[in-house]
Amino acid sequence: MPTTDPRPDAPFYVVLNAGSGHAETELRCSTIRDVLREAGRRCELEVVHDAAQLGDVARRTAARAAADGAILVAAGGDGTLNSVAHEAVRQGCVFGVLPQGTFNYFGRTHGIPEDLGEAVRALVRGRVRPVQIGMVNERIFLVNASVGLYPRLLEEREHDKRQYGRSRVVAILSALKTALGRHRNLRIALELDGRVRHLRTPTLFVGNNRLQMEQVGMGPLEEALDGGRLAAIAPKPVGKLRMLGLLLRGALGRLGEADDVVAFAFKTMTVRAPLLSRRRKMKVATDGEVDKLAMPLRFQVIEDRLALLVPNAATDAVSDGAPPGGQSAAPARGSAASPA
Repeated sequence: MPTTDPRPDAPFYVVLNAGSGHAETELRCSTIRDVLREAGRRCELEVVHDAAQLGDVARRTAARAAADGAILVAAGGDGTLNSVAHEAVRQGCVFGVLPQGTFNYFGRTHGIPEDLGEAVRALVRGRVRPVQIGMVNERIFLVNASVGLYPRLLEEREHDKRQYGRSRVVAILSALKTALGRHRNLRIALELDGRVRHLRTPTLFVGNNRLQMEQVGMGPLEEALDGGRLAAIAPKPVGKLRMLGLLLRGALGRLGEADDVVAFAFKTMTVRAPLLSRRRKMKVATDGEVDKLAMPLRFQVIEDRLALLVPNAATDAVSDGAPPGGQSAAPARGSAASPA
């Protein structure tokens, strides 16, 4: 992983997920090119119109960036950032982001502007900061990973966004509809700290983002992320009324006060199906992208593995003692230190 800032004339190789209309995509491309041209920096822009091609385009672009000493940049939502970051880690590239998604947790956590022009200017003036990533099996995640109800919620949300448009309001209403509908509870066995514990929950959520933990009110788990751990949240099986109560607490930033939530921090955790289960694979969501991964699932934290280009001000804040915003831990109120 690069530990020093890129050379002043390093080119930018940008992978942009179109994701929207032709006119908006063209505007984004011209904004990126114009700002970099004004800064005297070379730019190669790869536009992905088919999401199924994103991984291949990211792989090819990362290999070229590594060979040319270029900065590999992802422009899109957290799922796009995840795919390109995966290749940046594999190839040892400096990684930059241009957040263009709905919530943009990763970019906001690291002080990267949501305005596209400002984000490109921040890249030009940026400095390298090593940040931690999470892994589940061979998949990385920058923000979160989950099994159970949450992957289903994401699939339903994408369907509703295609039908009603991409906005935070649509995302929130879609989540309410899915969470309050019918669903099965997971029965899983966790290997954690040398012990095996059994857990029954509608969803197991693993976070790697301080801002997201802060917004739902899981204060002690924010500290865990700063201490080089991942944060796990698992609601207990409850009825619709109490589930609605949990959702409202999360929206108000008070989820840590709930008695119906198990929360804990860890460095490594293995998730297995219970004995006699025929489950060989499980749906796993990583930064909003859902796929089936082979059981068992092994979650782990990888510290300082991603060389992220951040705005100078964000780097200065860290050096002055402010938290790095993404990564010891005490159990959250209303939870157990381990999912017993």
